Amino acid sequence: MSERVLLHVGTPKTGTSQLQEVLFRNREALAEHGISYPAERFDAHFLAALDLMALPWGGLETEAIGCWDALAQQVREHRGTAIISHEILATASRSQVGRALESLGHGSGAEVHVVVSARDLVRQIPAEWQENVKHRSTISFERFLAQLRDPAREARIASWFWGVQELPDVLDRWAHELPPEHVHVVTVPPPGGDAGELWRRFEHTFGLTGLELDLDVAKANPSLGVPETALLRRLNQQVNPVLAPPDYRPLVRELLAHQTLSARSRSPRLALPPDVHPWAVELSASWIAELRRRGYDVVGDLDDLLGPPAPEHWADPDAPRESQVSGAALDALCAVLLDNARLRGEETRLAAELHEARERIAHHERRPLRESILTFVRRSAAGRGLHRVYRVLRGRSTRSA
Repeated sequence: MSERVLLHVGTPKTGTSQLQEVLFRNREALAEHGISYPAERFDAHFLAALDLMALPWGGLETEAIGCWDALAQQVREHRGTAIISHEILATASRSQVGRALESLGHGSGAEVHVVVSARDLVRQIPAEWQENVKHRSTISFERFLAQLRDPAREARIASWFWGVQELPDVLDRWAHELPPEHVHVVTVPPPGGDAGELWRRFEHTFGLTGLELDLDVAKANPSLGVPETALLRRLNQQVNPVLAPPDYRPLVRELLAHQTLSARSRSPRLALPPDVHPWAVELSASWIAELRRRGYDVVGDLDDLLGPPAPEHWADPDAPRESQVSGAALDALCAVLLDNARLRGEETRLAAELHEARERIAHHERRPLRESILTFVRRSAAGRGLHRVYRVLRGRSTRSA
């Protein structure tokens, strides 16, 4: 039975991808210090979360069957500290939370801690809209905001957003059975500060301070600017009917969004409209007051959740500057052409290798009968004897001449 289980349940867009990559790449180093991050593959905890909550996810839910129980068993069998981390766990229901805690040993000797990482709504809302666009959505920013602010919250997008982002509710579901000192809220620092501060907060929370870990990981989910996101949304309108889902991720989300458009750092950043910004700050302030009242362990500062001030000049992603969108489109087109050239070169190389292999096979099949007979003769005792007789007779014939 694990002595201590640290269960990180979100929220999305709070540095979770980087944290999980560091934990996954350093599994052996962590194990040397008695810390288990049980994962044979990078998405092991994601599949386990899908299984726990029975979430449909493009067919992956079938692959996920049994993954939570297998993960929980690995945690129970480890003696020491175990870490589980995935942000979609934030949306688990109370019954699913109960099953998760019990399966990890809560109430049976294990000390279970719940960790929630949180970022201000001022940044979370635009980031979540962008994430939807990077997953083929064509919804406008204006409509997205309207759905979030609808008190009924019946729309699928709004239901998901508040399910993983409404901090008091997430903590109601995950922490209602735990003492406040076993509930840790890690706040994401405000923009413009020390880039390493969030990692130091994670280090402190998960007991990693002082460990020699490889922190040189790729930025797993980089953000886009206003024109780049607008371009991607327009592209979705064109390719969604014709581009199959297995092709969308490598071609659009990875090649165009993550590898190309995210590098355009001079574009205006996504932000809330001036008339929406006060609403987000007011809602965040009410959450901060509630979290202070509950007395959770806060790593960072709850005031970080108020968010940055509204920008002086707001760029509307639904009506971007067309010159900036054109620049982004040119970069995207260049990336597609270069990748196509790379694939053509690879195709040419493979075609040459195939041609060479076919030539070798054809040459083998056209070997002269004499060579085949000699090969057969040399590989058998009787054949070698006949060959010696042949050479002797041939020598006598030559001398007689």
